[in-house]
Amino acid sequence: MQPDLIQSVPANRAELLASSVEGLQGSERLAALLEHDLTGKVAMVSSFGADSVVLLHQLSLVAPALPVLFIDTQMLFPETLDYQRDLARALGLSGIRVIRARAMHLAQEDPANALHLRDTDACCDLRKTRPLERALRPFDSWISGRKRYQSGTRAQLPLAEEEDAKLKLNPMADWSASDISDYIRRHDLPRHPLVSKGYPSLGCAPCTSPVAEGEDPRSGRWRGQDKDECGIHFVNGKMVRTGPAATEQGA
Repeated sequence: MQPDLIQSVPANRAELLASSVEGLQGSERLAALLEHDLTGKVAMVSSFGADSVVLLHQLSLVAPALPVLFIDTQMLFPETLDYQRDLARALGLSGIRVIRARAMHLAQEDPANALHLRDTDACCDLRKTRPLERALRPFDSWISGRKRYQSGTRAQLPLAEEEDAKLKLNPMADWSASDISDYIRRHDLPRHPLVSKGYPSLGCAPCTSPVAEGEDPRSGRWRGQDKDECGIHFVNGKMVRTGPAATEQGA
């Protein structure tokens, strides 16, 4: 095949979308993603964790009423729940949707709230993956705050990914840790209260520990286990599903 013919082969939707916003930064990039013809109906998914305030602040500037899905696993740190409420109010975000596992599923699969002690993958599937998949069904695209520097599995994270008919947007993929700190300082934004106590990455309280200086920022997540993601993200273009319910349909 001739070089000019290779260049004429159309890229997929995710590549087209990523190339259209690559030269933009901050709220301009986010606004361009939200307004793009390819993205359709969009929601943001936020953990209201260590770095979440940056993307949430950008959203408050361009689309404060956009749906923001917050997964309450019912095992989060109390500080995270307080931070979520306080930050949403301070930024004027009116589209917050708190999502949880269905009570009947919790009663059937984790009646003693001890599933995480014997099978963290199954616990993440029950409390995070399946509730999020249900909440995302009405949307064509969703926004995450993942960044390449956070871990080895995210080192090649693109600005946009695709699975089936749904796009996942990572507008901060190419941000560095210093970019985050500089933005927070420049805009005088409140950080999660546990960041100053050694938690650069936050998840559920039973599965998150402080991180020592020089460690990978996500080393405190599921410490001592061969596990780096909770199961709601794409790896090589596929959504990672874990746990015994991974093959269920319509969970």
